[in-house]
Amino acid sequence: MSKFEFLHAADLHLDSPLRGLARRGERAGAFVEASRRALERLVTEAIDRDVAFVVIAGDIYDGDWRDYATGHFFVREMGRLARAGVRVFILRGNHDAESVVTRSLILPSNVHSFSVRHVESVRMDELRVVLHGRGFAHRHVEDNVALTYPQAVPGFFNIGVLHTSLNGRDGHDVYAPCSIEDLRRTGYDYWALGHVHCREIVAERPAIVYPGNLQGRHARETGAKGATLVGVVDGRIENIEAVCLDAARFDHVTVDLSGISERSAMIAAAREGIGAAHRAADGRPLALRITLAGATPLHSRLAAHPEQNEEDMQALASEIGEDILIEKLCNAATPLDVTTRSALVGLDEILSAVAIDPAFRTDVAATLASLRVKAPVEALRLLGAEDGDGSDVAIRLATETILAALDDAGSGAAS
Repeated sequence: MSKFEFLHAADLHLDSPLRGLARRGERAGAFVEASRRALERLVTEAIDRDVAFVVIAGDIYDGDWRDYATGHFFVREMGRLARAGVRVFILRGNHDAESVVTRSLILPSNVHSFSVRHVESVRMDELRVVLHGRGFAHRHVEDNVALTYPQAVPGFFNIGVLHTSLNGRDGHDVYAPCSIEDLRRTGYDYWALGHVHCREIVAERPAIVYPGNLQGRHARETGAKGATLVGVVDGRIENIEAVCLDAARFDHVTVDLSGISERSAMIAAAREGIGAAHRAADGRPLALRITLAGATPLHSRLAAHPEQNEEDMQALASEIGEDILIEKLCNAATPLDVTTRSALVGLDEILSAVAIDPAFRTDVAATLASLRVKAPVEALRLLGAEDGDGSDVAIRLATETILAALDDAGSGAAS
């Protein structure tokens, strides 16, 4: 029985500049090195699992190197795989196209970089595997490169490696566009794609997979990131498994302040949301974007003190975990208005039920009786007490006063 595993990764974006964290200074330290730590984890995973090879489907780098340090780091990690006997197949994407990255270093002998001029097919006879790939010579590749890939080699497990947007993905520029049918026509067993930063199994027959990027880089790249592990038995895919390898994580929580009027209740709701995100990060440093939402009497206070609110959230996060960074606080809370106040319509029924309670009416009548000897005649007439005890009118006025106060609280918060 023939059996092996390989790891499929893409979009490492080594030393990618931070977005939204630069002003955070030392608090952002864990994220500065996150792309490198994620690559280290990928290499360690490959060695520990004794995989047959690793495929990296483009965008190893985020663009031209500031200096040679970025390239040297990648070469060192590939050297670790070389010493473990693990082969690596890479190609250039739009961020590290041949025309973009002007510096270069000699790669270890275990690393094969696919040509950017034509599709290359590399055979591993001992595994009965052949990989087909072509990198980007220039950043903007508008041609359907998939149409240049050859047909599958009979009797081999065929893998296509391609950096592409397929027929389009939200938030990603169009590069090397193609259709699923364009990929299927080759007869390959697995398509190792890159470019899209969200993990996606596009199709199962054949397997067409985006592993997502190895490490989230900003607040829109939330959740677990990593690579895809593929197990092959007798030339057929046995399993496809997501492997989390990110070294730090971005997340986004919404704190619902609907109807909350006390700051202590707001803090409690925020603490719960931050705590849940911290637990979901699985022990990784966390950059968290918080959105305050909902109609609340606290709206005016929140709008008046944005910097204080953000620092309060950071202080709360520091209480929950020392490795939590509030990336941004978004205030989307709204004042109470007629629409949101409709949620309080049931209060009318509650007040009506209280108004007919015999014990309550007795208390009201007793209170009015004690006031009757002191009240002006005009007040007695207002209450209708010259002909009775005035309880009905007093209860009605009290009800109207309570509802008016709620209405004033909503309109006051909007001012």
